[in-house]
Amino acid sequence: MTARLLMLQGTGSSVGKSALVAGLCRLYHQRGVKVAPFKAQNMALNSFITPEGAEIGRAQATQAEACGLVPHVDMNPVLIKPNSDTGAQIIIHGRPVANMNAVVYHDYKETAWSAVASSLARLRKQYELVIIEGAGSPAEINLRDKDIVNMGLALRVKAPVLLIGDIDKGGVFASLVGTLELLEKDERELIKAFIINKFRGDASLLDSGLEMISDRTGVPFAGVVPWFGRDIYIPEEDGVVLDDNESHDSRESEVEGAREKLRIAVIRLPHISNFTDFDPLQHEPEVDLTYIDPGSFLAGYQLIILPGSKNTLADLILLREAGLIERLQAFVAAGGAVIGICGGFQMLGTKLLDPENIESVLGEVAGCSLLPMATEMVLEKITVQCRAQVVNPVFGRSLNVSGYEIHQGRTLILEESAEPLLKISKDDGSDYYDGFVAGDGRIWGTYLHGIFDDDEFRKAYLNWLKKQFFRVNNADSSFSGTSYKQRKEDGFNALSRLLDESLDMDLIDRLTGVRI
Repeated sequence: MTARLLMLQGTGSSVGKSALVAGLCRLYHQRGVKVAPFKAQNMALNSFITPEGAEIGRAQATQAEACGLVPHVDMNPVLIKPNSDTGAQIIIHGRPVANMNAVVYHDYKETAWSAVASSLARLRKQYELVIIEGAGSPAEINLRDKDIVNMGLALRVKAPVLLIGDIDKGGVFASLVGTLELLEKDERELIKAFIINKFRGDASLLDSGLEMISDRTGVPFAGVVPWFGRDIYIPEEDGVVLDDNESHDSRESEVEGAREKLRIAVIRLPHISNFTDFDPLQHEPEVDLTYIDPGSFLAGYQLIILPGSKNTLADLILLREAGLIERLQAFVAAGGAVIGICGGFQMLGTKLLDPENIESVLGEVAGCSLLPMATEMVLEKITVQCRAQVVNPVFGRSLNVSGYEIHQGRTLILEESAEPLLKISKDDGSDYYDGFVAGDGRIWGTYLHGIFDDDEFRKAYLNWLKKQFFRVNNADSSFSGTSYKQRKEDGFNALSRLLDESLDMDLIDRLTGVRI
């Protein structure tokens, strides 16, 4: 079996490539086609750990779910995780190989290409169709000579390309034509159709424009996809989406009349990672979740979350400079709840040590001192899927949860009285404890990403919060325990229907050559 190929590229970042790939993956999966996603090189701070312990982009894990598949490292052989303004960790086939700046990585791309080629070859042997996602824009002509993710890849494997433009940003016709004009002749020949994404209103208003652009370029339109916003839930991979979450200074006067909802704030760290951890909370009807800047007021919230970070020490220094650590300590003293996930968990301790300069040359940074622990950065990166049991009675002892760990740090208890949160069970039969709980449950942290994906744990914790802050005895009835997995399935199916209705699937089927 040699899979047919279809590639989606965009006129820029955040035009909707990831979501449209997921939607087409689900559409072909529903038609009975053995389909898989592929992104040669992904630059993202949201990542996922496969069952084999390999780290890939979260978007490809989501696309795999849309295909009904278990995520695999071949779906994203090269992952770039920025850890400073000029550098990034380079991950090849799920394992970190080095930290590089852009110039060094540009020279490294030929080595990276061998990983891309081998992964795509393996996928093509297993599936009938591979839907490829590009990155950024193919018109980044300064990077053309060593491109392995856009036209450089398309030319090597002769993949037909759909070019996506985002009309919500404005100038969609210029961006489509301009992108085409900056391509070489052999590259332009691979652009088989345009797609306009995120349109609000009556699509017939675009008809004359579509006709003019097709006449000018010779490229037909495969359709106009309506704006679906939050009506259809697909997990986001790009931190740009956080800009859509209102960030504001919260004061008591702003929340009067809204006391029935739990107000939760996630601190928007400069190097925030895996913010999809909090999507299940954001979609709870009894929760008002907001991303706020480190300088924001904390009054009016019941829970503050410190998320993961790709540069924990640098972000912790910024929190201290912004005065957030003192405000967090005062927030807790006044009865507020604080939790940390992964890097945020490390920040809750007394100090972070980095003797090997893995993240920075700072050596040691004082933490928030909200949990009796200290963390030392180590060279070994932990990447593992986990099954765990909640062992702290505050949140319902015996609850089972699952998730994954991604971290370079060893956290040590400084007080024997510290209470663990989870007992992790490994496949080899060995167990270990993860996370700590303090303040009668108001402060806790864990390395486990995805803990809120678990419906029972999320429901138990939200009900506990509501009882604490609203003195509600029957809080259990306030949370429906809606299945997060089902919410994702509903989103995939709804997006599949939308694309089937708005795209010229006959044209796309001809491009793929897959017989339905």
